[in-house]
Amino acid sequence: MSDNWYIGIDLGGTSVKMAFIDDDAQIIDKWDIKTDTTNDGENIVSDISKSIKSKIEEHQKDKDLIKGIGMGAPGFLEMETGFVYQAVNIGWKNYPLKEELEKSVGLPVIVDNDANIAAIGEMWRGAAEGAKDVLCITLGTGVGGGVIAGGEIIHGVNGMAGEIGHTTAVTDGGVLCNCGKTGCLETVSSATAIRRMAIDGFRDHPESPLKKQYDTNGDISSKDVLDRAKEQDHLAMSVVKKVAFHLGFALASFATTMNPSKIVIGGGVSKAGDTLLDPVKHYFKMYALPRVNEGVEIVPAQLGNDAGVIGGAWLAKTKL
Repeated sequence: MSDNWYIGIDLGGTSVKMAFIDDDAQIIDKWDIKTDTTNDGENIVSDISKSIKSKIEEHQKDKDLIKGIGMGAPGFLEMETGFVYQAVNIGWKNYPLKEELEKSVGLPVIVDNDANIAAIGEMWRGAAEGAKDVLCITLGTGVGGGVIAGGEIIHGVNGMAGEIGHTTAVTDGGVLCNCGKTGCLETVSSATAIRRMAIDGFRDHPESPLKKQYDTNGDISSKDVLDRAKEQDHLAMSVVKKVAFHLGFALASFATTMNPSKIVIGGGVSKAGDTLLDPVKHYFKMYALPRVNEGVEIVPAQLGNDAGVIGGAWLAKTKL
């Protein structure tokens, strides 16, 4: 067994997940800290650094055996330089993340988009293990995507490849997205969108148990909507149908371009399981080329919250 360790970091808007991971993708230890987004996120790197240093001490690990850090960050960034152009939820703009973290921790760092490292994690030890052509989509607060071709993540000319959440799904109007465009896939298939569409539907479905739940608790979550769909609530079912249509259509277009063997669906929304996956597969089949459909398997992600840190470790292991 190798003594080498890698550090995987998955930076989110509310928490930073971190882990020590070995050559076989086994997690030695994992922990998380709160993401401090005050002052445009200026404390985040020092918080991460302090946390890592105290964990290294706790494990009494020789720092020479920690080979590097692979980190996923939300937003638009350039992998080569580890430079974050914009991370809206964090507050960073034109931030030299790789440089700052290397300086602070004293270890080599490689940075990629959070959805990309989740995709890599699933390819290394998750739902797409052994596959070389993979499309990953993460359905959370937003919608992230990662495209793997020939075993390598695709970045494109300036790091924007795989931004499936910002492909246009609704052309006649649509809802304004965080990115500034209207009608993005994210506005009709994220957790945020599911909640919004259900609340918008109360007018036509005043009898819905979701409406009663909303009146009692003052709010509903996307999970409530998906749970009610399982119980055959008409409003919830109509929302799921809409989500599945847009997802199935978008995934079919992407898949027809890249011909993957696996499409992995992860993120909080994917926990709905077959309630969502079955209708997505139905619409996918309707819009994908038959031969593309024959070659692909649409599967739920396996690694959950660990996908990002495992993908980060793979980057550190193979790219540093």
